[in-house]
Amino acid sequence: MEEKELKQVLEAVGNGSLSVGRALDIMKQLPLSDLGYAQVDTHRCLRTGVPEVIYAEGKTVEQIVGIGLRLIQCHDNIMATRVRPEVFTEIRKAIPDAVFYPTARIIVMHPRPVAAVGNIAVVCAGTSDIPVAEEAAVTAEILGNRVTRIFDVGVAGIHRLLAARKDLFRANVAVVAAGMEGALPSVVGGMVPYPVIAVPTSVGYGASFGGIAALLGMLNTCAAGVSVVNIDNGFGAGFQAGLINRLATAAASGAPD
Repeated sequence: MEEKELKQVLEAVGNGSLSVGRALDIMKQLPLSDLGYAQVDTHRCLRTGVPEVIYAEGKTVEQIVGIGLRLIQCHDNIMATRVRPEVFTEIRKAIPDAVFYPTARIIVMHPRPVAAVGNIAVVCAGTSDIPVAEEAAVTAEILGNRVTRIFDVGVAGIHRLLAARKDLFRANVAVVAAGMEGALPSVVGGMVPYPVIAVPTSVGYGASFGGIAALLGMLNTCAAGVSVVNIDNGFGAGFQAGLINRLATAAASGAPD
């Protein structure tokens, strides 16, 4: 049920045409749509401001399409993450307006323009970290945030990061992705006056242990403003950065909470 329909239920209670008990029965059924293989949360946008996002890895094309078709009945800009190109080809047959961001491995179904606010810096240490950084950047952009990309500025050539400091200082929050020893978020965290969200990537030689070395390095950072998401979780970092950016933008404009 969409927000409009929910308002109709509340208005009916208000004018006396629907009892409180009957309205309660209806509203108990509102938050989900049971597809058999998925309990689709159609009211997540009403609660949090963002529709449910489909994690595509491990799901069949039919399941992704079914969930997507249900969600686009209620909302625009439905995201599916971790999508392979061949899966997108099949999905587009059922949802022709779907758009694919191949580097980020994200699909957007029923895409609509969203005004971008604030500024998020998405930074990565090396070119091999770009897919994770792009997952964060595309996620943030779809959710209505302005993003500045600062790629391939790892600590092995620290002058590259220093050359981008003007772009860094314009942001309200940074997402910093790095593999190997995962040092870059600590360096950025020591430079900027806002939160840094560190993303360890699975990039690196054997002793990086698929990103565990970077994860532990980031968890042990001495930069106090750094928080850490899971290995390769660009989506989670982009989502969190978007929340921080919108709060910062609202505060700067004097808008109410």
